[in-house]
Amino acid sequence: MKIGIGLPANIPGVSRDSVLEWARKADSGPFSSVGIIDRVVYPNWDPLITLAAAAAVTQRVRLMTTILIAPVRDATLLAKQAASIDVLAGGRLTLGLGVGRREDDYTAVSGRFDRRGRRFEEQLALMKRVWSGEDPVDGTGPVGPEPIQSGGPELLIGAFAPAAIKRAGRWADGYLGGGGDPQAALAMYDTVVEEWKSCGRNGRPRFVASNAFALGPGAVDRGADQVRHYNQFLGPEAADQAARRILTSPEDIRKVIQEFEQVGLDEMVFLPQVTDLDQVDRLAEIVG
Repeated sequence: MKIGIGLPANIPGVSRDSVLEWARKADSGPFSSVGIIDRVVYPNWDPLITLAAAAAVTQRVRLMTTILIAPVRDATLLAKQAASIDVLAGGRLTLGLGVGRREDDYTAVSGRFDRRGRRFEEQLALMKRVWSGEDPVDGTGPVGPEPIQSGGPELLIGAFAPAAIKRAGRWADGYLGGGGDPQAALAMYDTVVEEWKSCGRNGRPRFVASNAFALGPGAVDRGADQVRHYNQFLGPEAADQAARRILTSPEDIRKVIQEFEQVGLDEMVFLPQVTDLDQVDRLAEIVG
């Protein structure tokens, strides 16, 4: 099983130097990818701009959105931006997409939260057209650049609702799920596989998940505070539950790796909850 590490660009107050050095350290370590999560109404960095910067200071690791909220963006521009990063990174982009669950993210961009699923389906079809060199709208001409990866960047879809999970089987190269219960994640992945087969697709979809972590003296409490802050929209009780789920010891991380290996996970991305650069080294020592 491959192990990725998130960038700390979603943590308020993170510095430019921390994010870029984090990417460099990850690239020289045992990690398969660097991931980044998305929000609109939050003081995080834009995922695509951040990955473009990471592309310039890395050579090996894949660059992954885990996930990007697609329906709050224009599909043609998103396809163009993703193709540009893929070229900058030499074909290393993995585009994890989903619809998100924050209505205020849609309100901020004058979007329709109530039709985000339908819009997402339309976006996926349009982005595939753009990446294949077709006109996004008849008569406009193609939108470049041409991605390095044939047919566009590797595409993962993150979802939890059954109808949404099936999109991964129809449109994507794999499924990106949560990292809580391995058996629950496997059940969702099995739904993806069923849809994949019913669409007559060959091979098998990739199976990816993520987990939050904070390691070392002082990091645990700060990491829990960050998770509560990020999830405050869920209410105090749910935010506290999310904070209790972060991984805070080598034993926690090794156990999660073992459990997810047993259900056939292809890659686990560990998402940091503090910005200290030693988090990269601490995780590398555990998984290396």
